[in-house]
Amino acid sequence: MIQHDLISRVRELCRADQGVRAALMYGSFAAGSGDEHSDIEFWLFFEPAARAALDPAAWCARVGPVNLVLRNEFGTHVAFFPGPVRGEFHFATTGDIDSVGDWPARGAAVDAMVVVDRDGRLTPVLAALPEEPDIPGSPEEIADLCGRFANWLVLALHVTARGELLRAQDALWHAARHLLWMARLAEDSTAHWLTPSRAAEDELPARTAAAVAESSPAALWRDGRDRWLTLLARTGGRAPTALFAELDRLTGEG
Repeated sequence: MIQHDLISRVRELCRADQGVRAALMYGSFAAGSGDEHSDIEFWLFFEPAARAALDPAAWCARVGPVNLVLRNEFGTHVAFFPGPVRGEFHFATTGDIDSVGDWPARGAAVDAMVVVDRDGRLTPVLAALPEEPDIPGSPEEIADLCGRFANWLVLALHVTARGELLRAQDALWHAARHLLWMARLAEDSTAHWLTPSRAAEDELPARTAAAVAESSPAALWRDGRDRWLTLLARTGGRAPTALFAELDRLTGEG
């Protein structure tokens, strides 16, 4: 796979560039699950002066031929290598290393992630993170998750009634994402918790995949109501029966 060649080249560049004081790889290839459709993903921590002088597009072009380099809405530089293969590069400074400690999880083993750590600052920050994220388990956490599903669904129903169909689609996708989390909890299939749609077709029942693919209020509520009741039975919680009745009526699922 071209990704392996690109990753090797990034490692070479980081090790050769003394301005890169630390670097890590994250994502599928760090976790050992990357395939021909996977991105390559890195954080690079430069000395502040080196970062100020850096041309991100030129740096990406040293990795391999690039068809486009852009800065996305999150401040990450994305390079399109031939294929096209996406490369995500966070060009940061050494002052940003501690912010890695705010991640919910690292998703891979420390030694698979660290590319360089010249000053020994990055490795302990990564090691302090859990490899996998915390999964909602208390009755309160699960109730909040289900409630957030309803929140997005109710918003979608209201803006649909107003005629804002594009805004409704946005809200329905948020509802669908929460349904995937509810289904993963109900099915004890939480391996891809941070990205609940990943491998959902293989890891979740077909009815949930179909509901999310359709993403209509009725389809989402039909499966979401069942997931909600399953999780309530597990935690001993009580269903908000008045809200359930209203959603049954508004979606035609009553």
